[in-house]
This record gives sequence, C-alpha cells and structure tokens, in this order.
Amino acid sequence: MIVVKVGGSAGIDYDAVCADLAALWQEGQRFVLVHGGSGETNRVAEALGHPPRFVTSPSGYTSRFTDRKTLEIFEMVYCGKVNKGLVERFQRLGVNAVGLSGLDGRIFEGKHKDSVRVVENGKVKVLRGDHTGTVERVNVDLVKLLLGAGYLPVLTPPAASYEGVAINVDGDRAAAALAVALGADALLLLSNVPGLLRNYPDEGSLIPSIPAHDVERYLDVAQDRMKKKVLGAAEAVQGGVKRVIFGDARAGKPVSAALGGAGTVVS
Repeated sequence: MIVVKVGGSAGIDYDAVCADLAALWQEGQRFVLVHGGSGETNRVAEALGHPPRFVTSPSGYTSRFTDRKTLEIFEMVYCGKVNKGLVERFQRLGVNAVGLSGLDGRIFEGKHKDSVRVVENGKVKVLRGDHTGTVERVNVDLVKLLLGAGYLPVLTPPAASYEGVAINVDGDRAAAALAVALGADALLLLSNVPGLLRNYPDEGSLIPSIPAHDVERYLDVAQDRMKKKVLGAAEAVQGGVKRVIFGDARAGKPVSAALGGAGTVVS
C-alpha cells in the first residue's frame, strides 16, 4: 500500500500523475491519492475579491489564514474543481476513482483551532476566527472499504473537527497520518521541485537521501511550504512508514520515478 500526495502549486502535471498511477493500478498496485489545490484556490480567491492571507507562526511555518469565507472558497476549489478534475482523469483512464474530502465520513478528523499565533512586523499577534487544525484521527475503515471494493480513493482537505466543523488541515501532514493509519509501505510527497533542495531554488542542490532518524534536522534546510512536507515525513517515519520520497510532479512518470528512488528518499 502506497499513499501519494500531490501538491497544488504551479507546474504540477496532473495528467502525468494520473496516467502513471492508472498504469500502476492496472498492474495491481494499490494507492490512495491525497491532493492539494493551493494555486487554484489563490486564483479563485483573488477573482472573488477575497484574496488569500498567508501568515507565519513563531516557529517559522507559513500557512493560509482560513476565515469562514476563505474556507468556503477552499472547499469550492479543493472538493470541487480539483478533486473532480482528478476523478474525471482516472475515469477516462479506466480506473474507477471515488473523490472525497476529509469531511466526508470524517476520514480526517482533528481539533478545531479558532485562533492562531502569528508574527507580523516582528511582533507576535493572535488572530481569531480561524478554521484550521491538525489531523489526529483517520477513518481508516472507510478508506479500506473503498479499496477493498476496487475503488481508488482520491482524498482532499478539509477535515472534520470533533464538533463537525470543517477545518483546513495541511495536506502533507494529513497524507502522513493516513499512511501511518494504513500501515503504508511508502509515502510519496510530489510537488513542483525535484525534492528537498539544500539551496532553494537551485535544483542542482538536491539532497538525495536522508536517514529516517535524522529527518527533523532538515527542517532548517527546508524553505516555505517544504517545511510542512519535512514535518509530515518525520511524522510518517516515526509512525512506522518505511520510506518517504519527496518527488517531482512536473512531467514524465512522477510516481514510478519516485518509487525508483528519484528525488529525496527518507528511509
């Protein structure tokens, strides 16, 4: 069992990812696909007159501040356009995919954080009205039910809070939690770079391998969104996932290449 997370930034080749996954699926390999949609969400939010707001925590992590209107735009893009676009691709390729959000069946569940501490102009502030959280529980039975019936699950944030409120959760960490819950052999984190770069954006500075016990040390190397991917990788290997690969989703056969060791391999 392999969990594949594909990001939503510019340059991602969803056609290539889906074609590669479909070919492997038809050979008998089993996957769960988790996806993002940040780039398209930003474009839609701008068009709707509610541009995205990104904030940085005191520990250096950047995330989207998700008020209620932002959450609604987020759901529109992630659960609608991007999710169904991926499902349609798989259906065309002969794979019977089912697209669900983490809210459906409480596939992803966690605590609702109504406020967030951020650093602005060198000062720490508290912003309220946030709809975010971290995946703490996975409804693995529902995912296994779909897999057992021959469906390819295509999953996306948001998650459900324990009170049933939709919450924005980080897709990489959600995928890591899913990989742990499924006892996956590998977690692939595919984005628009070839892997973890020591000197971003220099693609010649790719770090080819990281020992599993040492992965958290690379948080200082990671830039921006890659920090969450490294954190997710650390959580996955600590939970028993044997391999985590940071791979390139821009062209070719992204899944096969990552499984073959292309990118940054944490093992």
